[in-house]
Amino acid sequence: MKNLKFILSIIVVISLSTSTHAQFIDKLAKKAEKKVEREAEKRTEKRVNKGIDNVFDGVEDGIDETVEGDPEKQKEAEKQKEAEKKSTEKTNSQTKKEETNTTPNAEVVVKQEPTLTWNKYDFVPGTEIIFEDNQEGEQNGEFPSKWDLVSGSVENANFDGQNVIYFIKCNANSGGNIIPLLKNSKEDYLPEEFTIEFDAYFGAQSSSYYVNLSDIKNQAKLDNSMRADDKWIRFGKNGGEHEQDIERKFYPGFSGAKNDVTSKWRHIALSFNKRALKVYMDDARIINLPNLGYNPTGITLGYHNPGGTTVGYIKNIRIAKGAVPLYDKFLTDGKFVTTGIKFDVAKATIKPESMGTINYVVKMMQDHPELKFSVEGHTDSDGADAANQSLSEARAKAVKETMIKAGISADRLTSKGHGESKPMAGNDTPEGKAQNRRVEFVKI
Repeated sequence: MKNLKFILSIIVVISLSTSTHAQFIDKLAKKAEKKVEREAEKRTEKRVNKGIDNVFDGVEDGIDETVEGDPEKQKEAEKQKEAEKKSTEKTNSQTKKEETNTTPNAEVVVKQEPTLTWNKYDFVPGTEIIFEDNQEGEQNGEFPSKWDLVSGSVENANFDGQNVIYFIKCNANSGGNIIPLLKNSKEDYLPEEFTIEFDAYFGAQSSSYYVNLSDIKNQAKLDNSMRADDKWIRFGKNGGEHEQDIERKFYPGFSGAKNDVTSKWRHIALSFNKRALKVYMDDARIINLPNLGYNPTGITLGYHNPGGTTVGYIKNIRIAKGAVPLYDKFLTDGKFVTTGIKFDVAKATIKPESMGTINYVVKMMQDHPELKFSVEGHTDSDGADAANQSLSEARAKAVKETMIKAGISADRLTSKGHGESKPMAGNDTPEGKAQNRRVEFVKI
């Protein structure tokens, strides 16, 4: 009997163990199955993310690589990239060929802007400023305070983030004429040697800016005037169909008669020396008249657009009296002063039109290897003393570094700043301030 109970107990234990083991195996299988499902989901998500990343990479690189490591797709993308490169080269070659074969009078659209090469710019402005207007402190909508109106409609405006003089479209022929507001405007206020500079904006359609070398309101009006279009400058006689060009020259790089449709600011400069006149647009000398044929007595600035579809803007107008050559001034005084090196407002960034003066000094030092200069910066009195001191130092250093890049040995130049501490003129007029914003080259 005892043996029978023992045997029955063993059978019960075995049955229970088998049942428990089966439950355990079943739970373990379900747990493993869930783990496999989670791993599968993670791998799927990883593949999706990787595919998305590859798509964005393909957009950035111009090559579809959504399937990583697919040599066929990479090979196809490389072929497509090479074909596009050959097509671009062929188009550029054809464009260049068309421009080369274009005759001077052909009606063609200019496909490429000329390259600016300010390193060859030779305009050097006068050192004594007669008239200066950078539109500082002007109120929008008011008439420019330093000018008088001859004709048309003109007012102050803010354009391209800067104060400008705005020639308003007022009728079929937009434009107008203005003259400097000077006490001696009836007299001949232009010396035997002078320079005129201003910035003019050229839009998407043809624009014409005029410079008459007389005050046509207060002085005898001259028939001849300068006209600057977006790609050429002419000097000739006014009068509609009776216009006669003394000289007309295209800006280098333009071969056709179509207008350059690129909207931009352009720097225009005139230099007169007793009887000879030179006119510059941006970095190039366009007009070179050995004998103008008459005596300039004043200045009238104007704008005209025959279609009346655009308006004109000018800024940074300066008239300066010419001086003796800088080298002669250096021999006499041991230094020379220039206001021809200009900077962005409150910055040490040199404006491109400053390169005429810098190139002149570089050439002087190349011709006279014994020369060594201290480049010294000065400011007007606007702003805090400490800020002006730092600004003058930075500007002098910028000029020095530009000259070194142009080929002058670093051991021939030093730089320093004087801030507003050594004014040459009063700071109560625009002309005085402009005279004080200067760079001096002092012998060392």
